[in-house]
Amino acid sequence: MRVFVTGAAGYIGSAVCAELMGHGHEVVGLARSDQNAAVLDAAGIEVHRGSLEDLDSLQRGALNADGVIHLAFQNIGPQTDFMAAAAQDLAAVQAMGSVLEHTNKPFVNTSGTLLLSFLGREGTEDDVLDSSLPRVGGENVTIDLAQRGVRSSVIRLAPSVHGHGDLHGFVPSLIDMARTKGFSAYVGDGANRWPGVHRLDAALLYRLALESAPAGTRLHGAAEYGIAFKDIATAIGQGLDLPVKSIEPDEAGEHFSFLAMFVAFDNPTSNELTRERLGWVPNHPGLIEDINEGFYFEKH
Repeated sequence: MRVFVTGAAGYIGSAVCAELMGHGHEVVGLARSDQNAAVLDAAGIEVHRGSLEDLDSLQRGALNADGVIHLAFQNIGPQTDFMAAAAQDLAAVQAMGSVLEHTNKPFVNTSGTLLLSFLGREGTEDDVLDSSLPRVGGENVTIDLAQRGVRSSVIRLAPSVHGHGDLHGFVPSLIDMARTKGFSAYVGDGANRWPGVHRLDAALLYRLALESAPAGTRLHGAAEYGIAFKDIATAIGQGLDLPVKSIEPDEAGEHFSFLAMFVAFDNPTSNELTRERLGWVPNHPGLIEDINEGFYFEKH
């Protein structure tokens, strides 16, 4: 299959591309810069110049492919306008989806599990969220494409997609904050849970979804159901040889900065239906094991 991948040069996207090529697929990667183009070219990936803002480039990439995987999204950081990023993502999904209608081509989009926290219970693949929530609009538009002749699916990724090469995700950010503040923190009793998935297990899931996900399917890229945030903070504290402390909710903004709204979320996430539908069997190290290995604490 000739597959158009946005975010192909990124941390997750590069693993997805390697997984696809390792199983006989031809990959075309979106590149917005010369640097990204060089990374893709070195990896043997055909370069398609464009960006999320250039909707025409996205449509050309989708139209000339046998399937699409959409991973590109603005990095979440102190300067990120998350609502604007979500609106940009929605426009990109709508643009690519419009040229895929009535083709039965696969379109695999990306969302996240954290918004399932608003349910107040375990999140499952069958849960449908309100499109007014950030990034859910793109998710729901993707699922609706199944009614217009697209074999569409959405992978909700865990907040921690971890493994070697993770330089800008939530875990590196938490490590940087602990270094700056002199201690690793959690909110309250730290019993709230975050699911996690290894980068290579996520890559496998994207390939399986591309190849065989039924139209209109939500999938969970969450290998671990939920790791207590206190355990994550403790592993970080041990890795940095720093104390681990509980902080009050009203202190979270000062300590965690742009992550303050996420760190107290309780996000237990089932992957039962994903395993059943696609035969996905994640088998790489868990989040705490990866943190304990030590590579997260190497200076880059």
